[in-house]
Amino acid sequence: MHTITCYLDFASPYAWLAFAQLPHALEGMSYQVRYRPVLLGALLQHHGNPGPAGIAPKRAWTYRHATWLGQHLGVALQMPARHPFSPLPLLRLALQCSRVGDDGQADINRFVAETIFRHVWEGGHEALAPARLDALHASLAPQIRCELDAAKQRLRTNTDAAAALGVFGVPSFAAQERVYWGLDSLPMLRADLLGAADGGATLDASTWQALASVAQGLPG
Repeated sequence: MHTITCYLDFASPYAWLAFAQLPHALEGMSYQVRYRPVLLGALLQHHGNPGPAGIAPKRAWTYRHATWLGQHLGVALQMPARHPFSPLPLLRLALQCSRVGDDGQADINRFVAETIFRHVWEGGHEALAPARLDALHASLAPQIRCELDAAKQRLRTNTDAAAALGVFGVPSFAAQERVYWGLDSLPMLRADLLGAADGGATLDASTWQALASVAQGLPG
């Protein structure tokens, strides 16, 4: 059975789309997924990336593209009334529902992740409206396993470990000591998990490593 770590932040429309598509992308395979919340803003800052929200035309394109993809893939997606927004209340609530694994990092189950994703991406509402947050908290109350302060630390631990692994955005998927980024990486993830012997179009280990060492062609 394959083990996949799915790094997510609820503020990302692509993370929601990839979360919804993952079971279809891996249909027929034996796998388990560890859903691991991280703070996208901290990852972007760590790698010196302003993100799409920092470039006005890219921000508009992101919203148009994600909305079209939702329609194309049959995934309910309406932009929330305000975006971007701080996902910290949502990430911390998710991690109050988490379990810490042998690696010291905290994962949530698919039900918790889907509940929060739907809160953000269905209906076009304010993701952080106090009454809606209260209702979300109440709906997840039976899942809560730790206090808020512990959840805050779990988020820091998850995010720091993800950055150290080379995760620079969400959604990202870690499997077999490789990291895959984005909704459009799902076919590549599937192919690598299947392996060349089963018809997967994979990059061998030497090519995978060599591509990280292509010489920079611009002046530093």
